[in-house]
Formats: sequence, C-alpha cells, structure tokens
Amino acid sequence: MISEVLGIHSDYVIIGLVAVTVILLILYIVNVVQMAKLKKRYKIFMSGKNARNLEKTLIERLDQVDSLLEANATNEKNIKKIFANMKFTFQKVGLVKYDAFNEMGGKLSFSLALLNETDDGFVMNAVHSREGCYTYVKEIIGGNSVIVLSPEEKEALDMAKTSNK
Repeated sequence: MISEVLGIHSDYVIIGLVAVTVILLILYIVNVVQMAKLKKRYKIFMSGKNARNLEKTLIERLDQVDSLLEANATNEKNIKKIFANMKFTFQKVGLVKYDAFNEMGGKLSFSLALLNETDDGFVMNAVHSREGCYTYVKEIIGGNSVIVLSPEEKEALDMAKTSNK
C-alpha cells in the first residue's frame, strides 16, 4: 500500500514511530517533573494565604517601602543641614597651661584657642597673678590674628589648627 507507493519498508516506519513515541514520552516526563516543582513552589508561596490576604500583604509592603523612601529623603535633608551647621561650630581646640610669673607655681595661667572648620574663632588668655586673674580674648580670622600673640597663645593656636586633621 503506502509503503509500496513510497518505496519504504514498514519496518522503518515502525522504528520511526517508536522513536517519536519515546521522544514524546521523555518530553512528557520532563514536563510532569517541572510541573511538580512549580506546584511545590506555588504551595510554599501561597501557604496559609488566600488571594485577598496575599494582596493585602503586598499592599502593606508597598506602603512600607513608600514610607521608608520618605524617611530616607528626610534623613538626607537633615544630614545636609547638620553638616552645613557644623562649619560654624568650634571643632578645633588648643590649650596651653603655663606660669605667667616665675614666683607663682602650679601653671594656673592658660591660653585656649577655639576654631571652626575655616580656622575662624578666638584665643582666650587667662593670666593668673597674686592680685587676681585677668582674661583677654583675641579674634582669629583664617588662622591669623590682627593683634600680636604671645608665645603661649601662638602655641595654643597652632595646636588648634592641627588638632582636627
């Protein structure tokens, strides 16, 4: 019949059909295994939840992400403001204690330098003597003073300029 018309032996046709059947059987088994894995993952994902609970959970998580993004933006703004304010605070300190007069002991006199980020600030000098304590303040702009500094004041200023490096 067909084999005579086409010139093909029926044995070859049967072997070809068996080969196709085996290939289809293997593909079916692979498909069943993959479906079983997918069902298992789906059950784990949906365990204890119905569609409404799952939707509610997703909406809650998205709301939490939105609130975290807002909080992060607020924190970034506050950090920038803090850094801007820090430029004007005293960050550098230098302190030198000394004896103003040889007959006095205990190093009761001192020079204190306080500077901000741009080396602006002041040097305070407290001189202790038998009659009392006298305090002087000298303005510092850009790390320098218009008024001549004593050796102790200069030492305190240099200490302050290098204290925050």
